[in-house]
Amino acid sequence: MKALTWQGKRDVRVETVPDPKIEEPTDAIIRVTTSGLCGSDLHLYEVLTPFMTPGDILGHEPMGIVEEVGAAVPDLQVGDRVVVPFQIACGNCWMCLTGLPTQCETTQVTAEGMGAALFGYTRLYGAVPGAQAEYLRVPQAQYGPIKVPEGPADDRFLYLSDVLPTAWQAVAYAEVPKGGSVAVLGLGPIGDMACRIAQVQGAGRVFGVDLVPERLQRAKARGVETFDLRSFDDEKELVEAIRDQTDGRGPDAVIDAVGTEAHGSAAARMVQNAAAMLPRKIGGPMAERFSVDRLAALYTAIELVRRGGTISLSGVYGGMADPLPMLTLFDKQIQMRMGQANVRRWSDEIIPFLTDEDPLGVDDFATHRVTLDEAPEAYDMFQKKRDGAVKVLIKP
Repeated sequence: MKALTWQGKRDVRVETVPDPKIEEPTDAIIRVTTSGLCGSDLHLYEVLTPFMTPGDILGHEPMGIVEEVGAAVPDLQVGDRVVVPFQIACGNCWMCLTGLPTQCETTQVTAEGMGAALFGYTRLYGAVPGAQAEYLRVPQAQYGPIKVPEGPADDRFLYLSDVLPTAWQAVAYAEVPKGGSVAVLGLGPIGDMACRIAQVQGAGRVFGVDLVPERLQRAKARGVETFDLRSFDDEKELVEAIRDQTDGRGPDAVIDAVGTEAHGSAAARMVQNAAAMLPRKIGGPMAERFSVDRLAALYTAIELVRRGGTISLSGVYGGMADPLPMLTLFDKQIQMRMGQANVRRWSDEIIPFLTDEDPLGVDDFATHRVTLDEAPEAYDMFQKKRDGAVKVLIKP
């Protein structure tokens, strides 16, 4: 089959690789009909290269048609149309039953000290072959795949794999009071969708911050009060502008949908790039022990949120030696919640919104659709924020 493989920093290629096969009774094989390109994929493209191996198959946002099922997968049949969550979880362990499939005790990558295995996401998360491919082996298929009806285009349901539950969890963790206010930093796919979910769930005011014109326009068109980062000389001006809209206090909650590759963190970027350029045997251990994030977005969130407010982190962070303003966090009595989205924890709540009325705007959420052969160029376009790219879908 054809698959998109990682070969080095900013170097992804479509190659012919062996077709996946059933390896365990709980496996299934799906023919991928659509796979998303995620902002998290760009971390592999850029800063997490020390944890990658040439030939790794990328991608973690798939849906498709079941082609084969293992003997221990009773609820799937050949021909079923399914969305596959980005994390791999059993559904039966204590963590899964507690609503934390991201911490699944069956698939935890204990050798690396990490949580549940993920599709297409570095050796830290199991080096499981990913979904930007023609076919995908799905471990723990007795629990993970979400069956969806025939009829609507893939766009209606695909985002159940990652975008929707990640944004849904971001809003849930933010605990925005009814009629309250929330600021979303970063209006890429997750931030954009988080704004929409916050509105649907009754937030009184939703502020969105970004510096890409097309992203700001998309959010503004749906009623978000947008702030263009380029219009401010520094963080303090931005913070004051939003505080002015919230009786001088700041919003009740802030969602950081940017993560480790924030703009305005030059020193941390230099360290990340240095680690990525080292040989993998050196760069990997260095990144594990001494890595730092670009924390500009998180620092802004800490400064911006009102006293006693909540910060919800959905942007991916991977640093092990990050300096944090603990005095400010403590003094402002800020609550913080974070983590990978627990997809199956939220999917049943989300599905009723995936109707013909389309309150979340999923049917036209994608800005670009490409073939698998065009995926390398799509990575470059998305990473450089060219051509208004917000969400790219790959059709094998």
